[in-house]
Amino acid sequence: MDLIYSLIDFVLHIDQHLVEIVNEYQTWTYLILFLIIFIETGIVVMPFLPGDSLLFAAGMLAAQPNELNVGVMIILLLIAAIAGDSLNYSIGKRFGMQVTRVKFFGRQIIKNEQIEKTHSFYAKYGSKTIVIARFVPIVRTLAPFVGGIGRMNYGTFLTYNVVGAVLWVVGITLAGYFLGNIPIIRDNFSKVVILIIILSILPIIFEVVKEKFKKNAA
Repeated sequence: MDLIYSLIDFVLHIDQHLVEIVNEYQTWTYLILFLIIFIETGIVVMPFLPGDSLLFAAGMLAAQPNELNVGVMIILLLIAAIAGDSLNYSIGKRFGMQVTRVKFFGRQIIKNEQIEKTHSFYAKYGSKTIVIARFVPIVRTLAPFVGGIGRMNYGTFLTYNVVGAVLWVVGITLAGYFLGNIPIIRDNFSKVVILIIILSILPIIFEVVKEKFKKNAA
């Protein structure tokens, strides 16, 4: 439970933690950010790492004098996001559903219903799922994995992978860069993170509600 509480604290106060990381590790912060995004998008059993909030907070920090360079950071995080999805695709193609049996503290990390939800995204949006999923926690990590299982054409996958990474990394990082210093946002960062999470999972909530209405109507 301590690990869960620590993760929640890290996500909700990621702006403060990033400042501590920069103060302690300085230039190595770029590598730390790179690894977090790469692991979150590239390792199918790590969907709980922060993505959207990390990009937004990193953008905020880059807007501060003598902190991170926003251009360098965006380029590195783009590479991390693209490489991460490509790795995840390869894992799905090579190992398939075997990976979902991995357990953490005796509990299955990837649940079957999460895989099913990702399949439903593919059924509705096709290859565009790779782009849309970038903005949906958990699905963001599972989509390339499921694409690999389904043997999606790699050229098609890579195209949508790059487009999705550009929209996600550049869009959210620059949003933090330009909006993060607005006092009401800067002083209420934990609430902003919660809002980002809610907006991110709205597509899933919408799909669940729609399916429920369909079943009731039938």
